[in-house]
Amino acid sequence: MEKLSAKQQKIIEFIRRFRTERHYPPTVRDIVSGCGISSTSVVDYNLDILEREGLIRRHSGISRGIELLSGPGAEGGRKIPVIGQIAAGKPIPVPSEDTWDSTASAETIEVTEDMARGKEGIYALKVKGTSMVDALINDGDLVLMQYTNTVENGETAAVWLKVEKEATLKKVYRERTRIRLQPANKLMKPIYADPDNVEIQGKVVGVIRKMA
Repeated sequence: MEKLSAKQQKIIEFIRRFRTERHYPPTVRDIVSGCGISSTSVVDYNLDILEREGLIRRHSGISRGIELLSGPGAEGGRKIPVIGQIAAGKPIPVPSEDTWDSTASAETIEVTEDMARGKEGIYALKVKGTSMVDALINDGDLVLMQYTNTVENGETAAVWLKVEKEATLKKVYRERTRIRLQPANKLMKPIYADPDNVEIQGKVVGVIRKMA
């Protein structure tokens, strides 16, 4: 291993400290700000060196896809299935309930235990639409979901509408005689559904944002 420069050592320590304090990795811009580096290109250059030296792993296309591989705070990854897409907007049809079977998916993504929050039964869905933008979930993002059939009021969930055979990603609120599926976008209206027509397929535990 080559001897690290002072800048590279500073970046590694910043990543380690950031993860310890916030329980998720920093973005390149976080490193620019936190380490007083002049530009994102300089950070990218030094991250490439750190990856080549086997100290980190970078997951392309993920804004917080920096994984520590050695030293304090080093983490292990695990692969989770990407089982389809879900509408964060108007509900879109899905082929069948087999869509929710993680064993039927060939596509996977590797995430850290911090990203999965140490939970079991985690899967990912690609987001289509902009109804959850105020919850920082945008079109093209991946949401990390935990299998569950119940959620607390206000939690964001993947909801299967049985009669329509459609799925949607919304905040769930139980009202007296109905379920309100609330978008996190002030330009969009909620969906109201009969409780017997609603099946919770999982709740959001994390978001992997699409890089611009």
